Amino acid sequence: MAREGGPLIVATAVCPSPPLLLRELTGGRDVAADLRKACEEAVGGLLAAAPDAIVVLGADERSARGVRGRIPLSAFGGPGERVPAAEALPTSLAVARRLLDDLGARVPVEMGTIAFGADPQETARRGREIAARPGRVGLLVVADAGARRGPRAPGHLDERTFAVDGAVRAALASGDTGALLALDPGLCAELLIGGRSALQAMAHALAGRPAAGPRLLYADDPFGVLYLVALWPGERP
Repeated sequence: MAREGGPLIVATAVCPSPPLLLRELTGGRDVAADLRKACEEAVGGLLAAAPDAIVVLGADERSARGVRGRIPLSAFGGPGERVPAAEALPTSLAVARRLLDDLGARVPVEMGTIAFGADPQETARRGREIAARPGRVGLLVVADAGARRGPRAPGHLDERTFAVDGAVRAALASGDTGALLALDPGLCAELLIGGRSALQAMAHALAGRPAAGPRLLYADDPFGVLYLVALWPGERP
């Protein structure tokens, strides 16, 4: 239980980062409609918790804080002007920015990334930083699960991924931060579970802050990558 007036994570949403969540990229047949709807439900639940600010943490090639920029649609093959690399949001943050904008977020948003290969010390440090933020914080984590779930998957098929992905899915469905912290960074790297570092930072941020009624809103691998969407309502002040 948070102290009155102290830091409070009011809700946490988890969404994946396929660029197809940007509607302009799907063409006439919206192949990501169900996934986008689930993400909108998760982010809508985050906003409904009335946070004073939203912290976005996305898995990416490198770690960064205070990231600002524009959604680089043209880099994904979409319409619009080319966004210079220095001004382009990484994919995870571009997806988060679009979801927040489409749902009319009116609170300050702080965006950052954590490297895919971040070690346990870094994930713990980032989690503690988020947990220590003052006021009512909404946490949006953008993280993919395994990308080796079939012969056409980005990493082709690796049968080991089903057990590890299953553990991630069960953890998000039940609010089990311990199971997320137990993920092996080396094995996750082999299985292309790109969101491991972000999920473990999230678990550190929420340590000792049990979710009240966690919900898994989506779990499917339409392109050989497991996409999971979850909403963890936070503790009450």
